[in-house]
Amino acid sequence: MRPSDKQSLPVQPPGQETKTSSDQPPPPPPPPPRIKTLNPSSRTQSSSPPPSSSSSSPPEADRYAPRPQSSISLADAIGPQRSVSSFSSLTRLRSPTATLLSSLAASETAVTVLAPLNRAIDDLPRKPWESPSASDHDHDHDHDHDYDGPSGRDRAGRNLARFVEAHLVVAPSPWEQGTRATTLAGRQIWWEERARDGKRVVLPDEVEVDRVAARVANGELWFLKGVLNHE
Repeated sequence: MRPSDKQSLPVQPPGQETKTSSDQPPPPPPPPPRIKTLNPSSRTQSSSPPPSSSSSSPPEADRYAPRPQSSISLADAIGPQRSVSSFSSLTRLRSPTATLLSSLAASETAVTVLAPLNRAIDDLPRKPWESPSASDHDHDHDHDHDYDGPSGRDRAGRNLARFVEAHLVVAPSPWEQGTRATTLAGRQIWWEERARDGKRVVLPDEVEVDRVAARVANGELWFLKGVLNHE
C-alpha cells in the first residue's frame, strides 16, 4: 500500500465512521421542555404571604366590645387573667367581695370591675394593705411590723378592702359613657372617651382603660393602666 493510501484511511474507531449527509437521517428534534402547571387555587395559596401576627389582634374598636359570655361570672372571668393576677387575688381575700363577683346576678345589680394591671400595682409607693396616708390610724409611718398581731392584721385587712372596693362599681351593665356611678368605697366616678385619641379614661382620676376584657352575666371586667384614688 502506498503512503498516500494510508493517509486516506478513516481516523475514527470501527463502527463510528461518519456518514455522509446523503445517507444520514436528520437528528430528531429535542423534546419540548416540561412545564409544571399549578392548580389555580394552589397557585394563589402559594403566592399569598403568611398572615401577619397583627391579624389575630382585635381592631381598636373591639378593645372595648368583648363577646358577651352570659354563662360565667366575673369571678370566672378574672381568675385566669395573668395580667391582673395581683388584683384578682385581692378580690378573693374577703368573703363579701368574692361572693359579689361570683354571683350570677341580674343586670341592674351588675358590677364593673376596674382591675389595675399588675405593673400599675407594682408601681405604687405603698402596698395596697398599707395605709394610704401617713396620719391614718395615728401612725406617722408605716412599717411591716405595724401589721403584725391581730390589730395590725385588722388594719391591713381594712386597707385592702378599701383598695379593692375603690375599683368596684355597682351600675347597670354595660356602664355608659358619662354616667356617674358609685364605687363600693362610696366615691363617684365616670368615664369618657378622649377626643384626641379615642381612648377611654376613668374620671376624675384620668386613668386610662387598657381594654374591656370580659362582658359576663353579672357585669364587665375592665383593665386599667393605673390605680384609682383609694384614700
